Amino acid sequence: MRMLCAMIVGIVSDTHDHLDRFRLALTTLRARGASVILHAGDIVSPFTALPLEASGMKMIGVFGNNDGDRVYLVERFAGIAELHRGPYLFTLHGRRVALMHEPYGLEAFIGSGMLDLIVYGHLHEPELRPGPPLVINPGECGGWLSGRPTCAVVNLESLQAELIELPLT
Repeated sequence: MRMLCAMIVGIVSDTHDHLDRFRLALTTLRARGASVILHAGDIVSPFTALPLEASGMKMIGVFGNNDGDRVYLVERFAGIAELHRGPYLFTLHGRRVALMHEPYGLEAFIGSGMLDLIVYGHLHEPELRPGPPLVINPGECGGWLSGRPTCAVVNLESLQAELIELPLT
């Protein structure tokens, strides 16, 4: 993958079609300086591309276990997002990143010494584990299961991260 010039990235997972919360997360993350979104899976439906498209931000994402129509998701997100099977390993602003939905092999990735940032989802519970490597589960953006919608923001230069609670609207 090409290297993107972004220092601040937003991180979401498990949006599960909750368009209002996804819009709120995008607005919140943009206000924090994010220009790129990392999505750790369970986008679910292709119409979720609408808020991302309106935000003007780009997204790098992986499929989750609830992402059924992957072909149409890729088609609908074309030009605004890259969607991959996870785990997806890439370099972003000089940082080595692993992006996955299920945390299968998480401890092996952590112990590999090859990564600066590991992002995962699936569990619907936020986690921020200081590094190296920095490990983040942004929790569930949709808030459907926990009633606690969350996302995260990361400064790739300093590898400092913050979990962000989104209001229940």
